Amino acid sequence: MIDISLKVLVVDDDPDILELLQYNLEGEGYQVFTAENGKIAVEKAKQHIPDLIVMDIMMPIMDGIEAGRIIKQMPELNKTYLLFLTARAEEYSEIAAFDIGADDYIIKPVKPRALLSRIKAMLKRELAEGTGTEKIVIEDLTINKQNYSIAVNNNSWVLPKKEFDLLMFFVTNPNKVYSRDEILSNVWGRGIHVTERTVDVHIRKIREKIGDDYIRTIKGVGYLFANA
Repeated sequence: MIDISLKVLVVDDDPDILELLQYNLEGEGYQVFTAENGKIAVEKAKQHIPDLIVMDIMMPIMDGIEAGRIIKQMPELNKTYLLFLTARAEEYSEIAAFDIGADDYIIKPVKPRALLSRIKAMLKRELAEGTGTEKIVIEDLTINKQNYSIAVNNNSWVLPKKEFDLLMFFVTNPNKVYSRDEILSNVWGRGIHVTERTVDVHIRKIREKIGDDYIRTIKGVGYLFANA
């Protein structure tokens, strides 16, 4: 059974999906809140500060992408995971989701057991983390493992969790070339249905913050984190 302190906000305009996911999540011990559209989701996210938000993309009043963008800009929610649900398999929906800082993406119809497995994997670090601040310094790059922040040349950012996971994968495996498939397997996990383009999007967003010198493209092969 999961620690009851872990809170999940489920957002979908389909009441049957809300009921199904709430039932299964509460059965695993999560504290569950629900919302019927993105506008209500933003309000409830502010109120409850969930550990994870599971949100549909296509909704009335405010869609999931816009709600996710607002949520990701809130400092108090910088440690909240964001997992999108969508009936749309188009690549642009996936890219739009990851562009605003989503941590994962699942195509409907949702299989509760598969979703629960994904959620457990995402929240595993929440249960394992300690309270001390741990920092890694590499030349002009400082990484704070406790609050997912980085600093470069007096500029600082709090990274979305999947960007942070990806950066930490490179930092802990320096000077070795990894293919996109290997990166997906190590950072997103096996059986996660996201495209290799997802890796490129996340690396582009990390480079926007730390520059191009650390994560290098090895043409025709993949990526390497240079730590001389």
